[in-house]
Amino acid sequence: MQYTLFDLQEHIRRVLVLNYPAPVWITAEIAQLGRSRGHLYLDLVQKSAEPDGELQAQAQAVLWQRQYQKLRLEKGLLLEEVLQEGCEVRMLVRVDFHERYGLKLLIEDLDTAYTFGQLELQRRQTIQTLNTLGLFERNRSLPLPAVLQRVAVVSSEGAAGFQDFREQLAANAFGYRFQCQLFQAAVQGNSAETELIASLEQVAARHERFDCVVILRGGGARLDLAAFDRLALCKTAAALPLPLLTGIGHDVDETVLDLVAHTALKTPTAVADFLIQHQLFFENKVLRLATQFHDLAAQRLQLNTLELGNLETAVRWSAQARARSAASHLEQVEQTLPHLLRQNLRQATRQLDQAEALCAALHPDAALRRGFSLTLKNGKAVRSVAEISAGDTLETRLPDGTVQSVVK
Repeated sequence: MQYTLFDLQEHIRRVLVLNYPAPVWITAEIAQLGRSRGHLYLDLVQKSAEPDGELQAQAQAVLWQRQYQKLRLEKGLLLEEVLQEGCEVRMLVRVDFHERYGLKLLIEDLDTAYTFGQLELQRRQTIQTLNTLGLFERNRSLPLPAVLQRVAVVSSEGAAGFQDFREQLAANAFGYRFQCQLFQAAVQGNSAETELIASLEQVAARHERFDCVVILRGGGARLDLAAFDRLALCKTAAALPLPLLTGIGHDVDETVLDLVAHTALKTPTAVADFLIQHQLFFENKVLRLATQFHDLAAQRLQLNTLELGNLETAVRWSAQARARSAASHLEQVEQTLPHLLRQNLRQATRQLDQAEALCAALHPDAALRRGFSLTLKNGKAVRSVAEISAGDTLETRLPDGTVQSVVK
């Protein structure tokens, strides 16, 4: 027997009506919540109790405006506290199936005593574990290099966010060049966590080649972010030896990976703008240093020029002063030299006169004139009897003549 699509859908609707004639209580997690014209549209999920928390079921539910107002009057602000993304709620739903719009759960009541859902609990447990291990602030404490030019990009090659990121970097108005190397990984789905961890480990093994690592992902449903709250991925990211930048693509949602990253940005384009701005800050810093260096050099040159001018002036005045002093000294020498010469000549004349008088007083003739005589032997004065012998001829000089005698 062959059925049309409508026949099949109508058969499914009748089966559901027969098997679920009355509302049933279910527990599920609100993965995404939207509001339109007073109506609330919910994406409900259920995950396994295993550590990886695999998605087991997913459905759409709606809380019509009239029923919402009724529950709001009954439960007050507690209703708003329960109706939050990430909360696990217990609700009374009526199963509705339409041939055109498919399966939908109509919410009739909620149990406000139910706590946050498994996704949020897992998120909180991940944060607590990272804090206990000392990893929550580890990547954020890494110093950001002055230049972020060699970028390791972890993303899906076909992701729109990755393409936006590359185009934003290539079209920057400052002409900066970036060396981006892609490490392929799924950013959603069951294999996302495993592939992201593998790519991050590859980056860590070659971290000396890069300045930072970037994880990019475009927009998507809230459920697709579950992998970024997993403990294993966040531990690997927090332990990276490079600063981690995230651009997961959600303006409202903040994953645990965003919390452990060095810098969390909303979109891949925002990450590209951050890199460009970081380079601009560095260039401005270099330009400021160059200006300061130029000003300092000009200032030092001006000071040295002034010092040289002062030294030149001082040398000129000193030379002139020394020349004047030398000229004055020469004039004084010129004036005093004749007087000194005359004085020296007079002193020398007196010394000569004194020497002449002393020589005259000490001359043997002077002694002879005073009544003395001088006895000579062979032309030499006899000073002792021992110097003469019998038969020697002696010459005796007297003031008025000479007498020769023979010794007996």
